[in-house]
Amino acid sequence: MAILIAGGGIGGLATALALARHEIDVHVIEKASEFGEIGAGIQLAPNASWALDRLDLLAAVHEHAVFPSQIKWMDAVSGRSLTSLDLGDDFRAHYQYRYLVMHRSDLLSALLARCRAHPRIRLETNKDVVRIEDRGNSAAVHCADGSAYTTELLVGADGLWSTIRAFLVDDGDPVCSQYVAYRGAIPTSEISEHAGLDSVMLWTGPDMHLVQYPVRRGELYNQVAVFKSERYRPGTDDWGTPDEMDAHFGGGAELVRSALTKIKRNRRWPMYDRLPIATWSRNRVVLLGDAAHPMLQYLAQGAAQALEDSVVFGDALAAHGIEDGIAAYERERLPRTARVQTLAREWGEYWHLHDGPARSARDEYLRARAPQDYRESDWFYGYAPTFSKR
Repeated sequence: MAILIAGGGIGGLATALALARHEIDVHVIEKASEFGEIGAGIQLAPNASWALDRLDLLAAVHEHAVFPSQIKWMDAVSGRSLTSLDLGDDFRAHYQYRYLVMHRSDLLSALLARCRAHPRIRLETNKDVVRIEDRGNSAAVHCADGSAYTTELLVGADGLWSTIRAFLVDDGDPVCSQYVAYRGAIPTSEISEHAGLDSVMLWTGPDMHLVQYPVRRGELYNQVAVFKSERYRPGTDDWGTPDEMDAHFGGGAELVRSALTKIKRNRRWPMYDRLPIATWSRNRVVLLGDAAHPMLQYLAQGAAQALEDSVVFGDALAAHGIEDGIAAYERERLPRTARVQTLAREWGEYWHLHDGPARSARDEYLRARAPQDYRESDWFYGYAPTFSKR
């Protein structure tokens, strides 16, 4: 087969569409028994919408999205407002696209429906990649069920714990940040009228934060509570527990404490990333999305960066062929994603400052900035790739 994509998440399916739109045949294999997303809400900034527009998916995505009027940054302890980012008409005029929030499964469903309808895309599930062979001008993939594939190009879009990355780079396990998240979406009717139903609400405090926003056309309300576990020990699983969460948020403002009573506690999500690496490819094997550049979620850019990857990758291969196309893709994407990975870590530290001069200086700066000041988000949201071919 021409191109094989391992991984049927957001990045893998978007890449399949990006290639198929250039009349390139694609085969996607997914480890799970069905295509699906685990999790709840997702924020999609204008750079994500740029990619979805290029994939002709923006209208389908808008059917399930919510378009918040602002992002409000609140002090989780005092309950006071620190700053806001206006997402209204000025924002749209500045970036050409609106800021939207939605359920992750709705985004994946839109991608999956379009892939299933495309004659150049073949999809398979229950294909767990266990071994890869680099054959120079091709690659061979062996799955746990005994099936095997030979391909001109293998794209590893298999996420944070990527088997293809381990084959290419073998840089060990992802890095645990010692932070853990509890998340879920509940009916909007269960939420207080003060929750901010027209906003993305960000509440930050020492070593913890809470994010809230509506999803699925406003029918559900997504909440994510994140905190740093003092019980973390490598190789153990008895840390980041609900009682730790209650202790972290117990001193928070009333609206924060009230929100915690609605947080689902049946599953915890440890937060990982990796350091940037110098290359994502060898011969006919290449990485994309979280397999290439997993990042912490503080900039809400993980899915956006995978979507950007997909469009640039499809354009590069269509313009230059496989070998030169991979080189063009890496030249465009490696520096940008490395910067996002690095800044995401720094942004997390900025959110979670303890009392002291640094936090006081941060709060003073935030209170002084204007809601229509987009300078800090221009680099992320106003993406215009140096390599782009329609």
